[in-house]
Amino acid sequence: MNQEERIQIEALLDTFLNPSLTRIILSNPCEADKLSKSRLRPLLIKGSLMFQAEEQVGKQAFHRNMDMAETKAYVTDLLEHAFRQAEIQSELGSGQVLVSKKGKVTVKKKMEQTPPRPMIAPSKLMEHNRRKRYILEEGRPVPFLVDLGVMTKDGKVVNSHYDKYRQINRFLEFIEDILPNLNQEEETTIIDFGCGKSYLTFAMYHYLKELKGYPVRIIGLDLKQDVIDNCSRLARAYGYESLSFCHGDIASYEGVSHVDMVVTLHACDTATDYALEKAVQWGAKVILSVPCCQHELNRQMSCDLQKPMLQYGLLKERMAALYTDGIRAQVLEYRGYRTQILEFIDMEHTPKNILIRAVYQGKEKDNKEQIRDLLAFLQAEPAIVRLLAPEMLP
Repeated sequence: MNQEERIQIEALLDTFLNPSLTRIILSNPCEADKLSKSRLRPLLIKGSLMFQAEEQVGKQAFHRNMDMAETKAYVTDLLEHAFRQAEIQSELGSGQVLVSKKGKVTVKKKMEQTPPRPMIAPSKLMEHNRRKRYILEEGRPVPFLVDLGVMTKDGKVVNSHYDKYRQINRFLEFIEDILPNLNQEEETTIIDFGCGKSYLTFAMYHYLKELKGYPVRIIGLDLKQDVIDNCSRLARAYGYESLSFCHGDIASYEGVSHVDMVVTLHACDTATDYALEKAVQWGAKVILSVPCCQHELNRQMSCDLQKPMLQYGLLKERMAALYTDGIRAQVLEYRGYRTQILEFIDMEHTPKNILIRAVYQGKEKDNKEQIRDLLAFLQAEPAIVRLLAPEMLP
């Protein structure tokens, strides 16, 4: 990074490092085994405006508080040595810094067209910090959220649908994290298996196409024809030309030959496994899966050592679900994906709160013997192994 590029980044930060800042996200690390992400937000400490960085290292998070000068140096240095992307969101507008593998820096800035809201005084920043900042902000009506009953026409979130609103925004945060893996210059094909009423499908399209400008084609698939008909009608009404809906099941779908990203939310039992198989066959760059109703392993699992625990039906059900998702993650690692198991929404809202996020890296994990030993221990042959790693079975 040369001096002129550092000055451009610092000028961008001068615009947004104030109480109107929503967040800065540093992502796309240069070295995968070190700092993987850093999120920054403003806060008030003893009457002074500060900025807190939450650094993600493996499964651990570390926090540090900095003043404005320290924050400018922190962000600039990380973009020079540790990250290739910075996303800035503010009530004043947005900014982006991209660093190519050869070190070329691109700085983009977009200010709000409408008059900005009055800048928040530092004395009121604590109150401002208490309010959760969502990607789809309350007070700014989104057409599909209005029609689906989540928002009123003036953008107020309907109280009975607030959990759904939080879920949608949490899902978009996962999408935000994988943006560096999507090509902003070429069309990205995304399939949502078991889309249902398509709250998240519409949210994904709105965020990627309308807000971020990615050239996406999104296909929603579901077994209920009336649901597909209604979603298709809404997509036409919004002018979402690159969003379509099809009637069909996961296992037999052959509508496309190549898919960049596969989403499967609450596909029941082994339907999740068939969706993961499809994703791997297509060579999908990104997989986002929220499994549901993991019955198969519950029926198969038989382990003498765990009998005192497995005699309790509820515990067996939950253990089977966790083992199922753990094996799915390990099989995806075996097939070349860097895989994480993340909390989708708070446990207080639903126990089915695990999201499997897999990003293709091309380097297969040497874990065949470990998975074999685990399957022998459980005396089980789960679908994901039969479909994607049959060589691990006896």
